[in-house]
Amino acid sequence: MAYETINYEVAEQVLTITLNRPDKLNAFNSVMQQEMIDAFDRADKDDDVRAIIVTGAGRAFCAGADLSSGASTFDRDARRRPVKRLADGNADYTDPNVRDGGGMVTLRIFKC
Repeated sequence: MAYETINYEVAEQVLTITLNRPDKLNAFNSVMQQEMIDAFDRADKDDDVRAIIVTGAGRAFCAGADLSSGASTFDRDARRRPVKRLADGNADYTDPNVRDGGGMVTLRIFKC
């Protein structure tokens, strides 16, 4: 996978993942989410990787969620497939589509 929002570099058995959106203070978006998960998948398959450092390019590590899409940033149904709903209309939190992107990356880091 070619990355557009992160850099992936292994040197001396250390993988450095650099969040690479310095113009946006490395704000986390869905592309970065997918790339981070892929990077940790890739690292798990590489026996030469013994440690992982996550850092940010430019003057910020990560400003948090990219809020440039406004209120739809927090609309689960707009961001991905609609989530399962309970009879009362509330989200069914057993549905994996409910989990936010940061949580998915955190779970992937934990599994690594």
